[in-house]
Amino acid sequence: MIVSDNIYGQHEIEGVLEELMLSKPVQRLKGVHQGGASYLVNEKWNVTRFDHSDGVMLLIKKLGGSLEEQIAGLLHDVSHTAFSHVIDFVLDCEEEDYHEKIFNQVIMKSEIPSILKRYGYQYETIIESEWKLLEQPAPELCADRVDYTLHDMYHYGNIRLESVRDFLGHIIIVDGRMCLNDLEAAVWFVKTYYGEVIDFFMDPLNIYGYDTLAKTLKWTLDKNLISLYDLLGEDEEVMRLLKSIEDDDLQNLLKRIHGNVLVQEAQWNYDIHLKNKVRLIDPSVIHGTQLVQASSLSENVKNMNIEAYKNASRGVYLKIISNDTLYGR
Repeated sequence: MIVSDNIYGQHEIEGVLEELMLSKPVQRLKGVHQGGASYLVNEKWNVTRFDHSDGVMLLIKKLGGSLEEQIAGLLHDVSHTAFSHVIDFVLDCEEEDYHEKIFNQVIMKSEIPSILKRYGYQYETIIESEWKLLEQPAPELCADRVDYTLHDMYHYGNIRLESVRDFLGHIIIVDGRMCLNDLEAAVWFVKTYYGEVIDFFMDPLNIYGYDTLAKTLKWTLDKNLISLYDLLGEDEEVMRLLKSIEDDDLQNLLKRIHGNVLVQEAQWNYDIHLKNKVRLIDPSVIHGTQLVQASSLSENVKNMNIEAYKNASRGVYLKIISNDTLYGR
């Protein structure tokens, strides 16, 4: 089976990876958008969890990670509900980790354990191992963090493919984890990362979409019109379900989720205040014979981190200027 990725190119996969990729839990991710509600307010914001999961697997492969770690990379997001992290705002999960809490439950109810067993792998070994390429505590680099940044920012036209490939060429592996051998590459990635988690995640229209959809889903769950189980489908499946429910209040809420709303940031007399989880990045860089944080070598990185922390901690305050439901979905 040939998989093609706009960043990592074409790769042949077979055996356990091929079967896992074709499994229902992984295929479902083609209908789960990486940006949650983003695609509902801007159809161009349409990167999916499948794009990302495939990318993480390929990045781990490119970096020399084991087949087991590639499997873990491919599977790491299968438990995301419809609309991804929107559910965390519905359920007040400040760490934005609801998908992690239900991961075992989703996996065990699927064909994934039996696929792994046929190839001689134990589910527990794959899932419970600490994979150093796949995940690292912030502010370090890891395949998950690097891939969603590169995929989103390239897809949305913020960075060039040549720059992406140049950055990837500066990644080195030290004690099993990702580091950089070039300070300028670190500065470039820090800037790109904050283009993702500050400029994109906290874009006023994006914030509006998240907040409005989260409140709609919370209201619908509280009224027992849907269940949390329903949210284990694809985004558009859930939207069709919501639109089929004969409740005027719900339908009016849904009509407010579209891309023709006008919002602006406003510290006072605001309608929405939303804070995402604080996400910081400070890659380790080879300096002489030691690994050091990029911020200790670059005033630029240090200042970007300070500004990002302030922005993320403050969140976004929005005033709704206009919401013409005539154009609602």
